[in-house]
Amino acid sequence: MNRNLFWLVLISMYFPSLQAQTKRLSNETPQQKEQRMKWWTNDRFGMFIHWGLYALPARHEWVKNRERLSNEQYRKYFDEFDPDHFEPERWAKEAKAAGMKYAVLTSKHHEGFCLFDSKYTDYKAPDTKAHRDLVKEFVNAFRKEGLKVGFYYSLIDWHHPDFTIDKNHPLRPADTKDSAAYARLNKGKDMAKYRTYLFNQVRELLTNYGKIDILWLDFSYPGPFGKGHDDWHSKELLAMVRKLQPEIIVNNRLDLNDYADGYDFVTPEQVSSEALNAFKGKTFETCQTFSGSWGYYRDETSWKTHRQLLDLLISSVSNGGNLILNVGPTARGEFDYRATSALDSLAYWMHANNKAIYNCTYPPRDFRIPEGDRMSYNAATKRAYLFLYRYPENGELVLRGYSHKIKYAQFLNDESELLYKESDAQPDNLIVTLPKLKPPYEIPVVELILK
Repeated sequence: MNRNLFWLVLISMYFPSLQAQTKRLSNETPQQKEQRMKWWTNDRFGMFIHWGLYALPARHEWVKNRERLSNEQYRKYFDEFDPDHFEPERWAKEAKAAGMKYAVLTSKHHEGFCLFDSKYTDYKAPDTKAHRDLVKEFVNAFRKEGLKVGFYYSLIDWHHPDFTIDKNHPLRPADTKDSAAYARLNKGKDMAKYRTYLFNQVRELLTNYGKIDILWLDFSYPGPFGKGHDDWHSKELLAMVRKLQPEIIVNNRLDLNDYADGYDFVTPEQVSSEALNAFKGKTFETCQTFSGSWGYYRDETSWKTHRQLLDLLISSVSNGGNLILNVGPTARGEFDYRATSALDSLAYWMHANNKAIYNCTYPPRDFRIPEGDRMSYNAATKRAYLFLYRYPENGELVLRGYSHKIKYAQFLNDESELLYKESDAQPDNLIVTLPKLKPPYEIPVVELILK
């Protein structure tokens, strides 16, 4: 795919059509939405937690789909689910230490297993050896640490008997375009019954656990042998969600992109930091993993480096968006040691540099950013934050066009002064003198206090 076509495809996937500017589902004003979203746009950094029965096979959260497992074949994971090391208080403390301000837990993933105590199924954690409502414990632990809480709920359900088999189902036909094969496989199934189940469970989640700040509904794949808004009754579902939790923030995977208020934020998934440039000015949250999968994958080796994780966080904020970074706990209920190590590294950096993340967005258009670096901006405090991706070897940082913009410069990590002067050759430019010894951070931050 050529580069221009790549960007066109990316934008078409995540940005609503122009029609959406005139079609609405509610009477909420842009000002009311901005106020409702304010905490989220200020906090910028959250934790995703993908946890379910797929932690036992430990080879990707789509293992049931990939290996085309039946409910009977998958049952052994339900029978053996016993998270004896599950301590959500530890999860919450690790998230908070890493600088995360909110967390979203998979209450039910595509496999259909529920971590919460639903009265509409026995395929749930309280009916396993866990004998606990794991969602309730998550909510209590994270709220205690002062973090906002959210639920991920899968629209898809590969366990429910009335969820019709489609192109993504584990039991899909060999020929995924054979309509007759789908008809045979779906004989006796009633999607309307599943839809009732879906509505009932979302109602439980938004009724039984107090105030819920975010709802991630995942996902739609409209078209032949797929499922979209008509299958979920998305407009009615979103209306119910808004009625039960008026302040909640909802993602964009209900297939309601034709409505300006059919979602609150777009969700570029596992895209590169460079690709996030295309979302500048949009309300977005990029969802990313520490590794290649969302659920616990024991043998996976494609783990991101500390620098790559920092780059995703910085690139999100400097383009005006959020980052939600995923952890896939083990079957015993612990964070994988590699995830814990990554969180510890983020905690070290965020402790020193979080002012460049919280309440920040992209800088004004006339702020020129040195090549290869990034910048965030806090309009309320009138401060800009320059992320030094490449530390100057000669100790000179050239800021072009800044002589009338700033009144003081310092490293953010220790608030130590950085001296600067106007360039003799170009008086509008500033030359900031940096110490030869780089601060002990992978990507140091220069704080510019503006006039």
